[in-house]
Amino acid sequence: MSDSLATEPTRRLLTPRQADTVHRLTEAGIEEVRESGYENLSIRDVARRAGVAAATAYTYFASKDHLLTEIFWRRLNALPPVDRSKQPAKRRVIAVLRELALLVSAEPELGAGCTAAMFGSEPDVRQLRLYIGMKIHDRIEEAAGPGTPAARLLELAYFGAMVEAGLGYTTYERMADRLAEAAELIME
Repeated sequence: MSDSLATEPTRRLLTPRQADTVHRLTEAGIEEVRESGYENLSIRDVARRAGVAAATAYTYFASKDHLLTEIFWRRLNALPPVDRSKQPAKRRVIAVLRELALLVSAEPELGAGCTAAMFGSEPDVRQLRLYIGMKIHDRIEEAAGPGTPAARLLELAYFGAMVEAGLGYTTYERMADRLAEAAELIME
């Protein structure tokens, strides 16, 4: 392992060893929320699953909301760049909205947990929420066209759809379909 530092956008610079610990904690957090659900999730159980001391886990994550918001941020940040090839803007927008809507769709407990977590008021959660909002804004605008009214409407539709799905009123898959319908109407 190298002695170089890894950049963590939501925290300080981490050594490779620290970055590995954070990675293990986020992976353990995903497994733990799958099994326990949001309500029963605890940093102590995540730490135990990751093989680290609870105090170490709390060094990186102040709460379960912070951990879950970080997990969502990492998934979002890992998406490939928006494909600006020769496909029409409407097609790009639908593809981007689908990938955003389905980011946690295969894991209902994680999706519900991430939604609940992002409503938190802790400083770390608020900061991550800003990063997430900017990243989603940028992806939708990149697909629809910079500064277009359609991009802003689609962004509003996306956030409303995700709250509805995150609260369990419908599925993320259904929301992806409805967002595609909204894009068809808005991008005419």
